[in-house]
Amino acid sequence: MGIFSRFADIVNSNISALLDKAEDPEKMVRLIIQEMEDTLVEVRSTSAKVLAEKKELLRRISRVQEQVIDWQAKAELALSKDREDLAKAALLEKQKTTGLLETLEMELQVIEEHIVRLKDEVAQLQDKLNDARARQKTIIMRNQTATSRLEVKKQLDSSKMDDAMLKFEQYERRVEGLEAQVESYDLGNKNTLADEFAALEAEDSINDELEALKAKVKSTSKAKNKSQS
Repeated sequence: MGIFSRFADIVNSNISALLDKAEDPEKMVRLIIQEMEDTLVEVRSTSAKVLAEKKELLRRISRVQEQVIDWQAKAELALSKDREDLAKAALLEKQKTTGLLETLEMELQVIEEHIVRLKDEVAQLQDKLNDARARQKTIIMRNQTATSRLEVKKQLDSSKMDDAMLKFEQYERRVEGLEAQVESYDLGNKNTLADEFAALEAEDSINDELEALKAKVKSTSKAKNKSQS
């Protein structure tokens, strides 16, 4: 199983648990990043172990290669001493050792392929982790903004807001009623002393103007009669 399929199983199970609890997106994002970080640490630890296994395997291969060379040398020595039986025994051991060497080299090839895959997957996971960290702040801000807007929408659409506006209008009408009462008192008040003197002055002015008008009309009438006679 690759680290990404395993990681997906872990994250999906946790996300399902969060959704069941109705957790918010901020916590989910933090959880996903934490899971990615933990997985990355675990995979790097696994890679270190595999690298250690490779080094140990290389040491074994080196020892077995020396044994193959040694059995070859022993076979040649036995033949030089006319000990064909020992030469055959040495070649048999060489053959066994060569088989072991081939097995170890196959194991080494598998380990090297595993290491290559691990390096590739670690690089991919690191890129995804960097991208998730970069997007985390934006996701949190968007979630906070959307949450605030939702609360405002709920307030605007709720009956509480309608009740508040109704009370506001009631208080406004009450204030308007008080203002109307003040105005009615102003209308019913008697004229002040200054108002009365001002009225007398206005009356004198009108009388003077009326007398002047009468004199003018009378003068005009006299002039008209003279001209007719």
